[in-house]
Amino acid sequence: MSQDWGYTDADGPSTWPEKYPLAGGSRQSPVDIPTDQVTSDSSLESRPLTWRYVPENCLGIVNPGYSWRVDVDGQDSELTGGPLHGTYKLEQFHCHWGRSNTEGSEHTVDGKPYAGELHLVHWNCEKYPSFSEAVQHPDGLAVLGVLLQVGEESHEEIEKIVQLIPHIQFKGQKIPTGTIDPAKFLPADVSYWTYPGSLTTPPCSESVIWIIFKQPVTVSERQVEAFRTLRTYSPDEICPCEGEGQVLYNYRPPLPLGNRIMRECGSM
Repeated sequence: MSQDWGYTDADGPSTWPEKYPLAGGSRQSPVDIPTDQVTSDSSLESRPLTWRYVPENCLGIVNPGYSWRVDVDGQDSELTGGPLHGTYKLEQFHCHWGRSNTEGSEHTVDGKPYAGELHLVHWNCEKYPSFSEAVQHPDGLAVLGVLLQVGEESHEEIEKIVQLIPHIQFKGQKIPTGTIDPAKFLPADVSYWTYPGSLTTPPCSESVIWIIFKQPVTVSERQVEAFRTLRTYSPDEICPCEGEGQVLYNYRPPLPLGNRIMRECGSM
């Protein structure tokens, strides 16, 4: 099935509500995080966020045509506490980035974008029988957002992804990942912001409890450049002349927070 959305002027975020009505809703993500307007919530402190992942349970990495995505067997993975009620299981993780290091994150902080944003997508396995069922409910999904900044040092765990990128250059290509530890993507400081939102790609289902870590994680210029080499088309397709044919950027701009409350847990 050909994908009917992307990030160009012709099929980008401003056009999504035409085909995906949920994308025009009032609980959409991402948003800008206005740090002077967030609400400190002691109930978040009293229920610490905890996670457990099984590095051997990463199944494979795929190029869906707009990013890279690592699919996971969520058996024995667990995300609990904080704003979550129930147990959430890891389904997949993926990344968003920009043309340059001054853009790329989907969430922004006081208007400032970061070079990228890693998303670890979980579903409420205590309440729902499957990911596809969970995505239809307001408390169905929980996504950990990790802001990426570019620095001198390469990120050791991200490097495992970078080494696999040449094998999934084209849309639809997939290979096994080997052992990757999602816990190593998370920052040392676990202070975070949280709010109710949506998936940031179509169908933009309003089913996500967002948890965005305040402390960014550093990756190298070379690592982000590797992400930009991914192709938007499959090996048997001709490079689309109306676009670059590469995934140079894949982020949705921030949308209004509206009357939603942005809460915070901990201060850096």
